[in-house]
Amino acid sequence: MEQVAAGQFKAQCLQLMDQVQQTHQEIVITKHGRPVAKLVPVESDTKRSILGYLQDTVQIPGDIVSPLAEPWAAEV
Repeated sequence: MEQVAAGQFKAQCLQLMDQVQQTHQEIVITKHGRPVAKLVPVESDTKRSILGYLQDTVQIPGDIVSPLAEPWAAEV
């Protein structure tokens, strides 16, 4: 795990954020040699469970349970 002094982090913040995003490796930020914070990558929200994936995407405009008003014949 890489360690970076707080002053260096302040000067290179955006570059270090890009590095963490690309490498997925954490960076510990130190102050006077002691760890005070950790910069970690955020997991992508695109990984969704297959259960409930299509929830709230289908709309039923009318009654789908009641029989039709038209007569029809099933062929065997």
